[in-house]
Amino acid sequence: MQLFERIAPLRAALKAHRLAGETIGVVPTMGYLHAGHLKLVERAVAESDRVVVTIFVNPTQFGPNEDLDAYPRDLESDLKQLADFPVDCVFAPPVDEMYGRPMQAFVDVKPLGDILIGEVRPGHFRGVATVVTKLFNIVQPDRAYFGEKDYQQLTIIRRMVADLEMPIEIVAVPTVREADGLALSSRNVRLSPKDRAASTVLSAALDEGERLVTMGERDPHVVLSTMRALIEAEPRAGLQSLDLRDAATLDAIDRISDRPVALLVTANFGEVLLIDQRVAARKSRSAQTGECP
Repeated sequence: MQLFERIAPLRAALKAHRLAGETIGVVPTMGYLHAGHLKLVERAVAESDRVVVTIFVNPTQFGPNEDLDAYPRDLESDLKQLADFPVDCVFAPPVDEMYGRPMQAFVDVKPLGDILIGEVRPGHFRGVATVVTKLFNIVQPDRAYFGEKDYQQLTIIRRMVADLEMPIEIVAVPTVREADGLALSSRNVRLSPKDRAASTVLSAALDEGERLVTMGERDPHVVLSTMRALIEAEPRAGLQSLDLRDAATLDAIDRISDRPVALLVTANFGEVLLIDQRVAARKSRSAQTGECP
């Protein structure tokens, strides 16, 4: 496993693999790796000849009052964890390598980047789309691996790749959870013990929302009001947003059809902002009743 901090040497190392016809998979991360990240790495290793993991806390996706300085970092631990996998390259550039001059060109996916979390965090997804585009241009991967937990981010990247005709397959990997249901996140280490215990209300609400959709509830308001009541009953949860959207487009819907829907929640626990999601689809009538189709 080679560690690169500069773009040119990484490109030179990958060129030989590309010329040899080997496939390249990339796992973009902001570091402080946990089991969720490692599941992405595991999938990339299984499907690609060569694997690149990027570690970069991207300043352009943090707002002026957000937690850039507080975001956890531990490159030494990250490298130790990655050493357990046949990862070929780790790209951990300093900020001045990725943004060596004032940026004039940005990637902005609208309106997808301005709704939901984009409304709570203006400019966040412009920063995400721009840095992911830069990483794609640097690595030139065949496949890129992202977790489903950051569902809006995943949807935006899929749309960006399709709209810009990037020859990259976006591979979505299911959310990895703690035994009590909390979605793994680098931010979880910043939760106080009481907030950590309270944070499981998010997965509990998503479980209930999924159950309602699966069993045939057609009214989004019924699903959302039930979930909202569960979350707001937890005094340590500061609900920021709760949405039910079409899973493929994130369009708002008035009635739940047989198409999958995405349940999306954002909430503060103390100063820590957590997000979680669940994709749900209505069961067929025969599956609900146990009848033969």
